[in-house]
Amino acid sequence: MNRLIATLFFVGYAPWAPGTAGTAFVALLYWLFVPALGVLEWIGVLLVTSAIGVYSAGRAALEWGKDPRQVVVDEGVGFLFAVAFLPPSAGTVIAGFFVFRAFDIVKPPPARQLEALPGGWGIVADDVVAGLYSNVVIRSSSYLVEWMG
Repeated sequence: MNRLIATLFFVGYAPWAPGTAGTAFVALLYWLFVPALGVLEWIGVLLVTSAIGVYSAGRAALEWGKDPRQVVVDEGVGFLFAVAFLPPSAGTVIAGFFVFRAFDIVKPPPARQLEALPGGWGIVADDVVAGLYSNVVIRSSSYLVEWMG
């Protein structure tokens, strides 16, 4: 069961760019199943998925070593932080995907430093930070576009 969760239903075994595949998988699930959530619902989603991600990634790391490439649950959690509290739309999904992947790959401080945390915490924390950075950029960009009218 842990392998199923850690690899996001085996998407993490994609031969090329498993992190991108994992993000795309969660973006698709978000697009298909996540209606406009209220603040409390979003907080619940973020807390539950983060806890599951940390636990699952930590268990997988014990089996496969530090931050194994097939573990992509962290990308799923990070993407959810990227789109949290934003209006669900195609633009949100597309922007969330690309902006999150950019931040996840570049890992600006303190994201890269958080990878040093033990177990699942280090695997998930950098993606949460990348998601938070992404959310700020997407939100700021949408306000800027709206302001420019």
